[in-house]
Order: sequence, then C-alpha cells, then structure tokens
Amino acid sequence: MTGRQEPYYVDYDADFGLSGLAEAFTLSPAPEDTGAALGLVTAKLDAYDRECPVGSVDHLSADERSILGYDTSHDDWGYADELREDVRGLVESPLADETILAVWRAAAGGGWDPAAHGMSARDWLRRIDETCAARPPRKVPGRRPAPSSWWGAWRPAADEVRDDVVAEIAGIAEAAEAAETRSCRERSAGFLPSPDILSALEEVAVRVHPELGFRLFLRALKVYSVRIEKARYDRFQALGERFGHPAALIDLGLDIAWPPIDTARRDATWDFGFSHLAGQAHQDWRESREEIRKTAAGDDFGQTPGSAAAVLLEDTLRLLRSALPDAAVTALWTGASNSPGHTDGRDWLRLIADVCRERLREAAPAYTPVVAPARTELADTVLREVRETAPAVADKTASPHWHPVPATDVMDALEHVVTRIDPDLGFRLFLRVLITLSVPLTQEQYDRYKAIGERFGYGEYHVSDVDHLIEAG
Repeated sequence: MTGRQEPYYVDYDADFGLSGLAEAFTLSPAPEDTGAALGLVTAKLDAYDRECPVGSVDHLSADERSILGYDTSHDDWGYADELREDVRGLVESPLADETILAVWRAAAGGGWDPAAHGMSARDWLRRIDETCAARPPRKVPGRRPAPSSWWGAWRPAADEVRDDVVAEIAGIAEAAEAAETRSCRERSAGFLPSPDILSALEEVAVRVHPELGFRLFLRALKVYSVRIEKARYDRFQALGERFGHPAALIDLGLDIAWPPIDTARRDATWDFGFSHLAGQAHQDWRESREEIRKTAAGDDFGQTPGSAAAVLLEDTLRLLRSALPDAAVTALWTGASNSPGHTDGRDWLRLIADVCRERLREAAPAYTPVVAPARTELADTVLREVRETAPAVADKTASPHWHPVPATDVMDALEHVVTRIDPDLGFRLFLRVLITLSVPLTQEQYDRYKAIGERFGYGEYHVSDVDHLIEAG
C-alpha cells in the first residue's frame, strides 16, 4: 500500500471490504433480485460517505491545515477502494468459481446467493466492482491524503502470517471433523462450518491473501455462531493487531466463551478501577451516575464483560471499608482527578459502588463481588516513592481553581492507602496525582515506576501515562 492513503480500517472500527459488505447482507432481509442486492452495496458505500474519519478541522486556517498535511478537498482512499481490492483479488485469483461462491455464501449467511439468480460468483463480484467504480471520489474535510509511512512499515508480508491464519482455520476444521465423526452438532458451539467451507476459506488465505482469508474466516465464524474459547480469541486479536485491524473487527459479533470475572487478573491495557475513573475527569466532567456508568461499562477488548465494573467496585469497597476519613477521601479524589466537581467523602464512594453493582447485574449477574486480600509485598517500595515525591509538591494545590486542596493532604491520604488499604491502589492513584500536580520526573524515577507496574502486572501502557513528565537531560 506504499504511496496510498491509509486504508479505511486504520481509521474505522467496523469491518471493511468484502467481509464488511457480507456483514451488511447478514443484517438485512434477503434481496429479491440483483438490483436489490446491488442496492445494498450502494447503501454500504453511502454509509461510509457519511462517516468522518478524523476530528473536524474547520477551526483551522488554510495555512494551518496545509502545515498539518490535511487536504479538505478529497479523500483518495476509502471503503470503496478496499472493497474493490478484495473483489479484484478473488476475481483474478486461480480459485475455482465454486470455491469463491462457497466463501461468499458462508460470509453472507446465505442471505444472497448469486447462483440462484443466474450469476456465477465472479459475475457477482464484477457487478460489485462496477458499482464501486461508478461512484465519484468522496469529498471530506479533514482527511489526510498523504501516504502513511507508519502503515507501510507495519503491514506484514503475506508469507509472514499465512501459516498462522491457516493454522486457525485448521483448528476449527478439526473441531468440525470431530463433530461429524460423532454424527452430531455441538449446540453449545453453534453450527460449525462444513469442511468444504473451511477448505475454501483456507484456499483464499493461501492463494489470494491471508489478510482477506482471515477476515472472511471471522465473518463465517460469526455467521455460524461458533463458540470461541478465550485462548483462541486472544490469538485472533494478536493476528488482527499484526494486520492493523481494530480490536472491534474481531470482537463484535464473535461468540466468545469468556472466563469468570477475576479482579486479580490484570488484563487491562491502560489504567483501571478507581484510578481510571479519576483519570476520566475533565473540565466539563461532573461527578454523576452517568459519568461513573461510562467507566463501569468500559470493558476493554479481551476482558470478560463486567470486568471494568468489578475492579472499580473492588477498589471502591476497599476505600469504603477502610478507616480513611471522609475529608481524606475527598482529598484523594481531588488530587487524582483534578475535577471541577466536589465530592462528599463516602457518599461519593457509595454512589460509585451502586452504579458498579447495577452494571454487574446486567453484564455478569452470576458474579459475587469479593474483595481479595491486598498485595502488601510492595507496600514499602511504593511508600518510598510517595515519600520521595512529597517534598516536591509541598507548595502545590490540587484543583486550585475549583475546590482547592493542599497537596500535602493528598499525599497524606496516599500514604494511608498504601500502608493501610492496598499498595496497588495507592500506586495507581499516586501515578494519577503526579499527572494532576504536573510533578517533573527523572528518567530514573520513571524506570522505577515501570518496574513497580510490571511487578503489579499492569498493562503495556499503564505507567506510560506519566512519561510526558520526564524532564529532558
């Protein structure tokens, strides 16, 4: 893709290309004729045209747009181009027409069978291509038309990933073969695709392109409601990441056998729990049920539904059941969030707990909240970092323009959390306080924080939230 606009899926969360079009057919009533089927193709392209892939740049001057590299007159690489590339790959491939037809039927859920309307699979794909070619280039302000060096360097060569894609298809094929041998279909795992369909998908991965084969394979799994165990799902996400796919492309519509919620399992990429809620506060943020709900419902891709609410509830219950005074709770929240709102100690914590329980009743009704014993082995290590920072913020104030709280009160509350409640929670809140108080860091300090985060099992980008505080030199 060197020399072209970033692909559609770099900026969008939805499925794209031929697999995205096939999804549209699974979600719509079966077209009565070819004209209606092509109307669905047009509708899919129209939906893309209404999207805006980047934030508005209307507030920028023409010179500012030029400096940033934005062109406000055209969009020279988009959904139609991705769709045409998929189509041409299949049309020009050595695959038998019956193979292409089997793949289309599986991906589209049987909602539209071109053979039933007197067309071969290639004829149908050519009609799609003609529909795309007839559309004028879309004009969208704010799209960057320059080629993406990031994508050109990131996209793996087909040979690097082909075997991995084929292995995943083969894994499902083995399960299908075992089900056939037992002369049954495992209802808990959906209706497994037939060996012929899986063989056709493998041919696409091997003889056309593994990336297209992977997307069509995922689409077939979703159509057949195949139950996917968590380990396989994680491999799918890892493959998607190598292709540059958004996590939602794999996740949405896939039937995943999630493991039970476990608040000790650190599978969030960024911050989580009470410290994450504090980090969501911004100038227009107000402490309310709606704001808490957004965080409590914000499960990361790859997390068991309800995990975000469970870890937030556990943090909140730790604070509620502690001897931390109400004034210290308020100081802690103010220092970690720098929010313009004002909390009232434990009433704020009770509201958070109430919203979390509400979310868990919806997402994981069988889950029983349990506050696990605190991990105290790092208490002294975290306490040293808090105390080392305290003198540097002694003259600072948290939330100075709204509800000012002396930074010394915040640090005292942090010490209480680290020594008497939970060093893990204390360290996460400490990182948030560093941000709100703009505390300069040395590279040595940051490296120590990274090491602590690794010992707590934090996600890849958790501690890096504070790397902007490192002073040059």
